[in-house]
Amino acid sequence: MDEELLLTRIITGIEGGGEDDESHYHDLVTDLKSLLDTDDDEILNRFYGSLSSVASSFLRCVSAAMDSPVESGRLAILASDAYLSLLLSTNCPVFTFFSPIAFLSLLGSIRRYLKRRNRDDSAAQGSNSQREKGNKKKRGRGKRNLGYEDDGGETEEGGFDAKLLFRVLDRLGSVLSFVHLDRFPDSLKSLVQTVSEIPLSALEHSGFLNYDRLMDMCGKILGGVLSSDHGDMAITAAEISKSLTPLLLMGKHQARSFALGFVSRKLMGLAKDNSELKKVVSNLPKFFVHKSPEKAEPRGFAVEAILEIVKAMEVEDQSDFVDFLMKMCQGKSNYRILAVDLIPLLISSLANPLGVIGSEDGSKDSWGLSCLDALLKRCSDTNALIRARALSNLAQVVGFLSGDARSRSILKHALGFNGETSEGKGVVTDLLKKRCVDEKAAVRRAALLLVTKLTSLMGGCFDGSILKTMGTSCSDPLISIRKAAISALSEAFRICTDEIVTTEWLHSVPRMIMDNETSIQEECENVFHELVLERILRAGNVLSPDSASLPNNGNTTSKNLDGDIEALFPEGVLVLLRELCNSEVSPWVTKICGSLGKKKRLKPRVAFALQSIIKESESLWLSRSMPINKWTAPAGAWFLLSESEGLDEQGEEQGVECNSSTWAGDRVCLLQTISNVSLQLPAEPAADLADNLLKKIEKFNLHSAEVDAHVKALKTLCKKKACASEESDMLVKKWVEQLLSKASKVTEKYIEGVSSNNHSFVTPATLGSRRSKRLDSVSKKLSKVVTAVYTIGSCVIIYPSADTTKIVPLLHTVITSGNSDSKLKNKLPQGDVCLKQKAPPLYSQSWLTMAKMCLADGKLAKRYIPLFAQELEKSDCAALRNNLVVAMTDFCVHYTAMIECYIPKITKRLRDPCEVVRRQTFILLSRLLQRDYVKWRGVLFLRFLLSLVDESEKIRRLADFLFGSILKVKAPLLAYNSFVEAIYVLNDCHAHTGHNNPDSKQSKTKDQAFSVRGNDERARSKRMQIYITLLKQMAPEHLLATFAKLCAEILAAASDGMLNIEDVTGQAVLQDAFQILACKEIRLSVSRGASSETVEMEEEGGDSNAAAAKGRAITQAVRKGLIQNTIPIFIELKRLLESKNSPLTGSLMDCLRVLLKDYKNEIEEMLVADKQLQKELIYDMQKHEAAKARSMANQGVACGTSRGNGEPEEPATSENVRDSGLESRVVAAAADAVAAKAARSVLKEINGGAATPPLSAMSVPKLRSSRGGIQSGRPSADVLESLRRRPTFMSDDES
Repeated sequence: MDEELLLTRIITGIEGGGEDDESHYHDLVTDLKSLLDTDDDEILNRFYGSLSSVASSFLRCVSAAMDSPVESGRLAILASDAYLSLLLSTNCPVFTFFSPIAFLSLLGSIRRYLKRRNRDDSAAQGSNSQREKGNKKKRGRGKRNLGYEDDGGETEEGGFDAKLLFRVLDRLGSVLSFVHLDRFPDSLKSLVQTVSEIPLSALEHSGFLNYDRLMDMCGKILGGVLSSDHGDMAITAAEISKSLTPLLLMGKHQARSFALGFVSRKLMGLAKDNSELKKVVSNLPKFFVHKSPEKAEPRGFAVEAILEIVKAMEVEDQSDFVDFLMKMCQGKSNYRILAVDLIPLLISSLANPLGVIGSEDGSKDSWGLSCLDALLKRCSDTNALIRARALSNLAQVVGFLSGDARSRSILKHALGFNGETSEGKGVVTDLLKKRCVDEKAAVRRAALLLVTKLTSLMGGCFDGSILKTMGTSCSDPLISIRKAAISALSEAFRICTDEIVTTEWLHSVPRMIMDNETSIQEECENVFHELVLERILRAGNVLSPDSASLPNNGNTTSKNLDGDIEALFPEGVLVLLRELCNSEVSPWVTKICGSLGKKKRLKPRVAFALQSIIKESESLWLSRSMPINKWTAPAGAWFLLSESEGLDEQGEEQGVECNSSTWAGDRVCLLQTISNVSLQLPAEPAADLADNLLKKIEKFNLHSAEVDAHVKALKTLCKKKACASEESDMLVKKWVEQLLSKASKVTEKYIEGVSSNNHSFVTPATLGSRRSKRLDSVSKKLSKVVTAVYTIGSCVIIYPSADTTKIVPLLHTVITSGNSDSKLKNKLPQGDVCLKQKAPPLYSQSWLTMAKMCLADGKLAKRYIPLFAQELEKSDCAALRNNLVVAMTDFCVHYTAMIECYIPKITKRLRDPCEVVRRQTFILLSRLLQRDYVKWRGVLFLRFLLSLVDESEKIRRLADFLFGSILKVKAPLLAYNSFVEAIYVLNDCHAHTGHNNPDSKQSKTKDQAFSVRGNDERARSKRMQIYITLLKQMAPEHLLATFAKLCAEILAAASDGMLNIEDVTGQAVLQDAFQILACKEIRLSVSRGASSETVEMEEEGGDSNAAAAKGRAITQAVRKGLIQNTIPIFIELKRLLESKNSPLTGSLMDCLRVLLKDYKNEIEEMLVADKQLQKELIYDMQKHEAAKARSMANQGVACGTSRGNGEPEEPATSENVRDSGLESRVVAAAADAVAAKAARSVLKEINGGAATPPLSAMSVPKLRSSRGGIQSGRPSADVLESLRRRPTFMSDDES
């Protein structure tokens, strides 16, 4: 019978051993599986009896089969299936056939079966499967005997059988129900590890198996071993948690979900009824804290896992974890950042963080307040990444807690905003002041985000310094910071309409329309449209026809009326309009309105609202019986209306009706409005208006600001009157020539009058009214001629082809009247009349008009540009110099080639005594540089550097923005290429042989104005500020190259004699080089810059590994440069300075000490070729530090002596000592000095107040020398020589 044959074959195969033949094991497993599938209990009992006698051999054979590596683990998994079937069969003696070794082999077969397969394994398995098919044919058995006849539906191409795996895992769970592993801890540990690895290993085969069913099986097995039958549940739970940790810290996929679900549900559920298991579970989040990785993304997965576990814990355990979290905030950096990331998630996920439930005012001891306090402290962490994360997470917490009224109140108290008395000042105010200007961009961005959230919390009520800080951040070099600053400031302006917020927003945000980034320009337009135009539109719509009928009291004053007008318009609209016409805001408003008009976003409704505001203001004025000739429209209303374009016909007609203003500025804006809408006027009213305007201009009594508006409006009206463009040009030409003719006559008449008065006989001035009338008449004539000359310029700009042949000689006469050249005076008809002194306004206005004419005529410009340059250099009038700078920069745009040679003269105005001229020159030249009309070459860049330390704060801010934002993008190598030359120029140093030239004296005189000479502290600090600004613009590799250039071109030049170190300026250059090499901007950015760069990239989500590799490469390059170049140069220069007793020796030693402090472990390697030199260098550095310590100690002793009040001296601390290594030396030297002082005082007391006599005055015995003579007072030469050769060493305390 078949069963008998199988039984015999199995026993024979076991007794035969197998000789390590894989086919033998294959046959054995197949026979065993076939035998176990029989239903004959008698045969099975006989088999168990026969097998018991050879149990050890059987287990050895089965273990070998389960350890078999062939067929990609298929033989092994089949053997495991057969072994588990044996243990589960009826009446099987389990304890006879169960072995820990066989169980470990079974687990190993499961792991190998799930391993990834390659093509070679698949090919080998294909050949093995063919061989297996042939063997089965020989034995005459089919697949039915293997027990997996239905497996073909879920079999992978490489041979993976999902049903076989499920069957093995199912039978494994069944075996564990009666086989307890409490006696086999290693087997239990291996089981837990294997089952924990299955979810991850099975991902490769997820397309060929039911993954959810597999996770359920794994969960049942792990849950099954969590019983007392398998040992201590706490130990088992700890082992399971440890094994599942890698899954919990992985990315989001099914394996992680399985691990997280098992821990948070299964383990937590069992822990409620088991105190020992509860201890393990409560410590589980702490275990994950220690296992969390440092990289950003994996750390985020760890935070999510910890949060899910803590959420499933009981309240007491949650409180315990929060206490642990507070300790983490004081630990290492990786723990601190993990705690910072956990705090906002805990506050937003756990219940009642501030204790508001069950208490009206909240609990002062709530865990949420402790978390807030810890988060506030981490905002000042030494680690930049932690500071940034703490600020952004605090912003998240503020946004979450602000949603509830009770939580909002507690939050305000926690942050120090104690209700109405705080006025926007709280604990975070000083914090934000520092963090908004932090050196790290991520910190600044997070601080601005926090400001945005706090704005909503406080209703926009902030300290003025915070608002100014946000305004400064709008000029940050980084685009993301500028965007965040605009968002934060706009949020404050959106919520609060106070005057301080409105003013800061208008002075900071609209100017961003000139930013290089298009997205920032669009954002600026959007917020201006929302916060300015929409607000004005709402204010105009609120007004009703009867809104002006306010109660009229008899004693109406100007102050009361102003209050009524402000109450009439909501949302601070009057303050907004008044600030819009500010001279620093209006240019940007004009630019924004023009851009919005081109995009058709400037709607007519805005004009209607402005008209309503003007009308309501006038109606309110008249309702109080106030005289109409004293009424003025709300400041800024006419200005904004004049900038509005794209209005429909109805709106334009209404705009013309509002003409009752008498203020000059309003008249200009009104004329601008007329000019904008004149194309929609009817022909006859347009003609009448044009005639009136022309007559008004011909009187030459307008203000200069009104002349341009009249001329522009007149030109626009001519277009309306004409039927064709040629006719409009003829009309414009006609009235322009008419105006030019009359203006030239007025000018010529005035010049002739001044000339005749100058030649006439001068009589004593009459007294009384006649003298007063004469002065008034002269003043009126001068005012008229100045307006006439200005009108000439306005007409030339409107009509460039106008005939100016009669006007040019007149203006030439005026602008050359102050020339000291006698030959030129004789050639001029009125050459002996100095109009510069007699009529300064006419003189200045003539230059401006001549500039406008030169812009219209290139030949005229070629003749007069040298005169403009000469006057710019010699003029003593600040207003004229300012206008000439504007003219010269305009010439640069139109006549670039002609003006290029005069650029150095224009740049001299960067050091002008007048701040307005300096700022105007800086702005105009910066625009030319951005538009490439002027190149960054020659002295231009070096002269711009002085603006970084200008006396004016506005100019310094503009310079910081130019160098930090625009120049860094447009010319990134400029700072690097010009750095060394800047050091010589700023010190006005010509002591270098490379600077010697025949014109050195002349160049020295020219460059003195653009230098910061001197060795005083103020001059050195200014120069260092410029150097640091340039270093911040350089990439790490350029910093490295700059380091090498400083050593080669300054230090090496000094040691070789090319730089005269006896010259004062040469010494200043060398000292600046030492300070630059020792500053952190060049030293840390090169040697340790990788870490900070990695922090920034990790915060941005970049690849920190690449940044770290780049940092290591830079560090190696720095080390190589130090070894090859720097140290030998320093040593040679040190010897030279010592030979000359130069005071720069101390600066050199300070610089060398700072440089070698980062490489103190590599000094021996750097100087491996010269050990003696190494010892000398270390000894000299120690000696210098010791001398420095003694000097500081003596100062401390002197301070202690000067007190005389018995108070102990204050010891030298680390605050007044440069580094921690020097502190111990200072303390030791101070102790020595105090001891010496005490000894002197004791001797003085013993001698009765008399000083100790010198040794020569004391009676001492005389000794005979070895030669028998009396030794003189002078020691012998050999004794002196021995003492001289005796080496002296510093004490161990100083080493």
